[in-house]
Amino acid sequence: MAHKQTKAFVPLNIAVLTVSDTRTEADDTSGQLLVDKLTGAGHLLADKVIVKDDRYQIREVVSRWIASNNIQVALITGGTGFAGRDGTPEAVLPLFDKVVDGYGELFRQISYEQIKTSTIQSRAVAGLSNGTVIFTMPGSPNGCKTAWEGVIEDQLDSRHRPCNFVEQLKVVQREAVIREEVEA
Repeated sequence: MAHKQTKAFVPLNIAVLTVSDTRTEADDTSGQLLVDKLTGAGHLLADKVIVKDDRYQIREVVSRWIASNNIQVALITGGTGFAGRDGTPEAVLPLFDKVVDGYGELFRQISYEQIKTSTIQSRAVAGLSNGTVIFTMPGSPNGCKTAWEGVIEDQLDSRHRPCNFVEQLKVVQREAVIREEVEA
């Protein structure tokens, strides 16, 4: 793979949030798909939570993860459409230090191949906050699979070139600074 050079893989601590008024651990297929994908790629599951589609509950969980020194990535499934209570983008956008504009654009471009113009009803967003990268995606397993395989997986792989988010993340940043100090 030309886009993955000989740089070492860095496993990340990733938390998964399912936003749903109806899902439980027993039937959370989208959240479980993300857990399977991230662990299958060599990352570590740091936390998994299900909350109702309520912007304040969403913000509480994501804010806790942003403040944690142990969570580098938050994957959020659900609440990104136009249905009555869908409010995940409104919940997380105020928490972002920087918005990753290209994520939603690329996700919808890839989704178009599968669901045609229905992709315009996805309000998937991503951002960086306190060294944590946060990705939102639809609540469907197919939407999660598309987001992971089409965008997120490579961006969380330290070997992916020409760039990825790994060196932007909080623990990796500190480890890089320590390595530089030791080598100097």
